[in-house]
Amino acid sequence: MDRNLALEFVRVTEAAAIAAAKWIGKGDKHAADGAAVTAMRSRFNNIDFSATVVIGEGSKDQAPMLYTGEKVGQARNPVMDLAVDPLECTDSVAYGRYNAISVIATGPKDSLLHAPDTYMEKIAVGKDGAKVINLDAPVSVNIKKTAKSLGKTVDDFTVVVLDRDRHKDLISDVRKAGARVRLITDGDVAAAIATAIPESGIDMMMGIGGSTEAVLAAAPLKILGGELLCRFKPRKDSDIKEIYKAGVKDLKKIFSVEDLVKGKQLTFTATGVIDGPLLNGVVFKKDKIITHSVVIRGSSGTIRYITTHHHYHPQNH
Repeated sequence: MDRNLALEFVRVTEAAAIAAAKWIGKGDKHAADGAAVTAMRSRFNNIDFSATVVIGEGSKDQAPMLYTGEKVGQARNPVMDLAVDPLECTDSVAYGRYNAISVIATGPKDSLLHAPDTYMEKIAVGKDGAKVINLDAPVSVNIKKTAKSLGKTVDDFTVVVLDRDRHKDLISDVRKAGARVRLITDGDVAAAIATAIPESGIDMMMGIGGSTEAVLAAAPLKILGGELLCRFKPRKDSDIKEIYKAGVKDLKKIFSVEDLVKGKQLTFTATGVIDGPLLNGVVFKKDKIITHSVVIRGSSGTIRYITTHHHYHPQNH
């Protein structure tokens, strides 16, 4: 992956994050998402590359832009697969809650799993715990083994979980094991990646969340040596058909990062919209906008944090 191209992707997520941030707390998640999608697509089409959206805003009949299968870019090469979420956590932005980001994961053609939009059971950890987790093991066993691999006591171990009714038993099991729980309203992409960044204070992510988010999180976790184990948990019969159509033959198959994203030519780019476990959000000043981004490249294994000051001349109303 060309370094300059990675920097171009930062400009894309920055534009989407700024567009979405203008809608923070205004109660309109569709407007926030629409602004991010429009900004992201516009920037993509100014880049010298040729990419196919394999994970995007939904099927063509559901999404007018950045739909699954759409081609973006203004050159023939390099040819790439794109997984995007212009605004992960639309509700967080609409209601001014914690944690929202704009995200892009890329890889060569056929390197990213074309995951249908349904649910998956998931467990994510960073490098030290990558070899000890088991999706089918009891919660307490996964926590104890991972805590030991990190050189931590269970008391100091933190598990992040989406705050959903479906996770009542999971949350109870984490507490019974003696670990700490961090609940988030939305956004398990940032939460999963945070497990691979020691400074985040998050040691494990568990629960049921979106399958497309699993692919987005898998790219940085793989690059950073972490692990994400997941298995499809379809919500309805039509989901099962979509999973089989995507080429998955066994619904009980447990996917690892190696199954979700292939090869080393992967990149992950994200810009914070609202402060979260991975990045700080967009800050509006009198004459500038400040954004906080991360770029993780598979070919070099580097992780770069980029703070950008954008000139800003708000319209006087």
